[in-house]
Amino acid sequence: MSAFNLTSSSPPTFILNGIPGMEAAHIWISIPLSTFYIISLLGNFTVLFVVSKEQTLHKPMFLLLCMLALTDIGMSTCVVPKALCIFWFGFKDITVDGCLTQMFFIYIFVTMHSAVLVTMGFDRYVAICDPLRYDTILTNAQIAKLGLVGLIRAVLLVLPVPLLLQRLPFCANHVILHTYCEHMAVVKLLCGDTRVNRTYGLVVVLMTIGLDLTLIGLTYGLIIRAILRISSKKAYRKAFNTCTAHICVMLMSYTPYLFSNLTHRFGQGIAAHVHILLANLYVLVSPMPNPIIYGVKTKELRDKVGKYTCRM
Repeated sequence: MSAFNLTSSSPPTFILNGIPGMEAAHIWISIPLSTFYIISLLGNFTVLFVVSKEQTLHKPMFLLLCMLALTDIGMSTCVVPKALCIFWFGFKDITVDGCLTQMFFIYIFVTMHSAVLVTMGFDRYVAICDPLRYDTILTNAQIAKLGLVGLIRAVLLVLPVPLLLQRLPFCANHVILHTYCEHMAVVKLLCGDTRVNRTYGLVVVLMTIGLDLTLIGLTYGLIIRAILRISSKKAYRKAFNTCTAHICVMLMSYTPYLFSNLTHRFGQGIAAHVHILLANLYVLVSPMPNPIIYGVKTKELRDKVGKYTCRM
């Protein structure tokens, strides 16, 4: 990311201030932050390990779980280690290139995370609405192609975000009121007209979260219609059960992200520390329970995890 050459007026470093107004509580905040991060890493790496070791799990649904685990690990790792350095050691400096690199990868993983959730919704749609053709419509190769499309979309949408920050010089204030280089927090340090930056940031949100939520809503509308037509109670429960895990993950993924993003842009009356706490919760609340939810709801994965756990 050293290719992001800023203008000569750019500062050599920024200062990440952590959570303004709660400096005295940084140590206490770091305890649940680090705990959730460790649980998230253990859970997601467990999913990756078990699926990679078990040939019987080399199926589209489990490949999607691996993609979700990778985006969860990447998203939280982009944020939490630096935040803990701020809370524990007071290491608040970050270079401009480092800041833009962090920003780039955070939004890459966020966009990829959303794309994986859309694909998982399509997977559930095919499994319930057209089960006889599931093996021909969704193959491992097709999942890999969809993952590549999601990655290309993420790069094309996110790459202009740090590049557009080069247009204007930064003001004398180099303090970022955040625990990481969140886009809007960095935009506020620019001198000049930042409407292009703000508008494009909103476009990215609409083109990813807005579009993806619409597609997921349409998909689940069709799924619910198909479930309601099932006459067998056993089949009805089984079909509904296959969707509950995905619905829970979506609620925990999109709700904090949208609330944090929209309040950061439009919630001028909300205290700064509330914005920042919500933004940090998003990168932890979503990754941590995902492997637990799917481990509980997916019998095949639960059994394989149990097998490896018993060996320890």
